[in-house]
Amino acid sequence: MMERKLLRAALLLFMVLQLSASIAQPNRWQQRIKYNISVQMNVETNRFTGHEKIDYWNNSRDTLTRLFFHLYWNAFQPNSSMDVRSRELGKTVLTEPKKDFDGRDWDQRVKDRISKLKPDEIGYQKVTAIKVNGMVQTTKEHETILEVKLNKPILPGSKTEMELSFEAQVPLQVRRSGRDNKEGIRYSMSQWYPKLAEYDYQGWNPNPYIAREFYGVWGDYDVRITIDKNYFVAAGGDLLNANEIGRGYEASGVKPVTATGNTVTWNWQANNVHDFVWAADPQYKMITRKPVNGPLIRVVYKAVDSLEDRWQKMADTAALAYPIMGKTFGAYPYKTYTFIQGGDGGMEYPMATLIKSASVGTALHEWMHSWYQMMMGTNESLYPWMDEGFTDYSSTRVLSALRNKEGFWYEAAYKSYFNLAKSGYEEPASTHADHYNTNYAYAAAAYSKGAVFLSQLGYIVGDSVRDKILLTYYKEWHFKHPNPNDFMRVAEQVSGIELNWYKEYWIYTTKTIDYAVGDINIMDGKTQVTLHRLGKMPMPVDVLITYKDGTQEAHTIPLDLMFGSKLPESRMPVITDTEWRWTHPEYVLTIKGSIQNLKSIEIDPSQRMADVNRNNNKLVIPD
Repeated sequence: MMERKLLRAALLLFMVLQLSASIAQPNRWQQRIKYNISVQMNVETNRFTGHEKIDYWNNSRDTLTRLFFHLYWNAFQPNSSMDVRSRELGKTVLTEPKKDFDGRDWDQRVKDRISKLKPDEIGYQKVTAIKVNGMVQTTKEHETILEVKLNKPILPGSKTEMELSFEAQVPLQVRRSGRDNKEGIRYSMSQWYPKLAEYDYQGWNPNPYIAREFYGVWGDYDVRITIDKNYFVAAGGDLLNANEIGRGYEASGVKPVTATGNTVTWNWQANNVHDFVWAADPQYKMITRKPVNGPLIRVVYKAVDSLEDRWQKMADTAALAYPIMGKTFGAYPYKTYTFIQGGDGGMEYPMATLIKSASVGTALHEWMHSWYQMMMGTNESLYPWMDEGFTDYSSTRVLSALRNKEGFWYEAAYKSYFNLAKSGYEEPASTHADHYNTNYAYAAAAYSKGAVFLSQLGYIVGDSVRDKILLTYYKEWHFKHPNPNDFMRVAEQVSGIELNWYKEYWIYTTKTIDYAVGDINIMDGKTQVTLHRLGKMPMPVDVLITYKDGTQEAHTIPLDLMFGSKLPESRMPVITDTEWRWTHPEYVLTIKGSIQNLKSIEIDPSQRMADVNRNNNKLVIPD
């Protein structure tokens, strides 16, 4: 009896500890997947056949009655959703035609190219057979989404085995994926395999492929690519048979085995990622760099002598950039990272990116996506600003620090946002990536307004506190699919300031910020300055008073919705004034000096507040 009581007590204690841990840690259930994929590529027909074995763990509390797979390449066919969507957006004329820009809103890389593809140039993916736990399943194809109606439901907490065969044709390169791009790369193999859609706390996410963003299940990949022996393969992963393949992948001192047949099988592995990309070309060449405490950097590019120096410089810069990236945003957790020439500009994937040219700015932007998408894994279809915006902010910061750039680093992002806010095309940044009315509004909101979100957060809580927020966010949420509320909770916990109002105004509305300096008066012998809120979005306000003798007086006026205030950011003493209630369009600021000695009054001297009209931010008193 005593042993039973002790056992029960131990079990109860274990359950309490487990419950406490689940409450204390920022965690939620996630599905898990393991892919074992083998493909045989025919470089003459540009087609391949493939086989997938999948282990899938349903860690949700839900019973799944169907599955959804992405068949991305079916988008590259005339009259597809991607084709029609691009041509429809092209009907909107944004500006007069300019050099390299016809003024129309369609994606300049896509335009109407899909509609003109011939049968041997289109892309397709066809699942020819699928079994779940050994049972053949009924399927229904919805262009780029394959629906699998399960014969037997997948129960909560269970592991499921799947097996499917597929065939595909590599499309002529149009967007990200494809063959024979302008730079002459034979194969850019992204979105190339039937990929199980993500199921999360909001349900299934079977987003049709319209050309925008992605969302995937964390998992492990074992990929075998059989291809003509003359081709060099690069991928986002680690090459398991490197000593057999050679080509610079082999360990030092190892002599690779010479292929005897016409093909070679490259066996790649990538763990704890949500996608897998590869590329192949007979003329690929590879250089490597190894930054201190960083991953092995590989740069794979088409061998053109005139461009060799540019690729070398890009590799050198990437190695110099990593210490800044790791210190500021968190350590890169994988052993390797590969820049691969391919695609149609720059497109990020786990452990690798496709990049058109040796552009340092593009390279750093794509690598920073390893933090803000590949490691975080946010639903970038729903929250593109957390992907592109955070990446634009961080890559701008890294590149500016490398170049010791003077001035305000985010001036371009603010200017882009201001243009959007005044354009008449702006939509809330909370809009689904595929559902914006214009490509212009999507790009400016996701990239620029998203970058301003982080820069302006530094204005609200202080730059040093914002930096602590970013590191804490990385530590608590990488590999966990965070959403906007998760980020805001970290920001509030680190700063001690309430911040949901900021997300609600900046992301869920198109309201703008506009503050102005008003009248100066004497009241009870004290100098008072009236400040006006002309815009519909309230903010805390920094004010710098400059006197004729050169002395300065700094004020910070908290917003009442913050229930707190940032700490001083400089050695200059800062006066924290009473809070400005968001309902009130005016605020009276009392200053120390006399009106006769005033030289100027300036709102937001750091220019981190995205005030759409800065002409009324500063009042200079004439002598």
